[in-house]
Amino acid sequence: MKQLKYQLLIKVSFSILPLFFAAVVCNAQLRLLALSKTDHTLAIVDPVSLKVLARVPVGIDPHEVIASSDGKEAYVSIYGGGSLHTLNVIDIVNYKPLFDIDTKPLLGPHGLTFIDGKVWFTAEGSKAIGRYDPSTHTLDWCMGTGQDRTHMIYVSSNGKKIYTTNVSSGTVSIFENTNSPGTRAHENWIQTIIPTQKGTEGFDVSHDSRELWAASSQDGKIYIINLAAKKVVSKIDAKVFGANRLKFTTDGKMVFISSLQSGNLTIYNSKTHKEIKKINIGHGAAGILMDPNGTRAFVACSPDNYVAIIDLKTLEVSGHINVGRPDGLAWAVQQK
Repeated sequence: MKQLKYQLLIKVSFSILPLFFAAVVCNAQLRLLALSKTDHTLAIVDPVSLKVLARVPVGIDPHEVIASSDGKEAYVSIYGGGSLHTLNVIDIVNYKPLFDIDTKPLLGPHGLTFIDGKVWFTAEGSKAIGRYDPSTHTLDWCMGTGQDRTHMIYVSSNGKKIYTTNVSSGTVSIFENTNSPGTRAHENWIQTIIPTQKGTEGFDVSHDSRELWAASSQDGKIYIINLAAKKVVSKIDAKVFGANRLKFTTDGKMVFISSLQSGNLTIYNSKTHKEIKKINIGHGAAGILMDPNGTRAFVACSPDNYVAIIDLKTLEVSGHINVGRPDGLAWAVQQK
């Protein structure tokens, strides 16, 4: 009888999970952020109506964007091929620029993420990664990679692990903070460099944090890295030449790879490593963003001046959002 009660409790608990997550979504306002390189604007889009609510001016050559955890501010990297040194801060609520962050001596900010209340970014021109603290308005940490074109970045939720792709070196860097929890001593970071292939740029980490998938624009292959073993354990000859970005779907079952060269979106099964489908979405595919509810994918098509919307059930293009020449995409989640 006691075992039956536990079983019923478990069933009831799992049955209310969808209601719980629905309540969380209902209490939040979601906004799609899309950068336009040529218009030098950040488009703020309602993902339900697909209407552009505002276009906020940003600096020259904007590449990536990320929102703060409260969804009120956006940070835009002003790249300049590795020569510039600015992050724009945008008020997403009131649709206006706030101020600029000078990242000098770290040049060429590009890849961005917002973790543990801080902005983490790659500094391609300085072969480094850096961190900005909004509470103190300071660059409070940086670390050299020693690799050429350190471009994209992923930081674990506890800020203890950092992954970057280094395009011209053809490598992936794994940084680990080996300090014990609660230690206030100087951070002790160890870097492991994993060879892949030149052109390795777009990447993502699996939902169980066991694998890192990275695509090379040069040889068109996908490199799968076992993060515990810190080595490439599998290669997929996907022939995604010109690969730009790679992203797991919300449920972790599929992997999307965009190509600036072909304009194709190539979709792989994350377990079998088999190709599911190729979708031509324009003349060049760049940034990829997954809908949190797992129903759609948004893909920036830079040469076509739109963001393509992919239905994840049919794996077909279901619509477009005209935002200029888009590249970086991000979500802003604002509590109501």
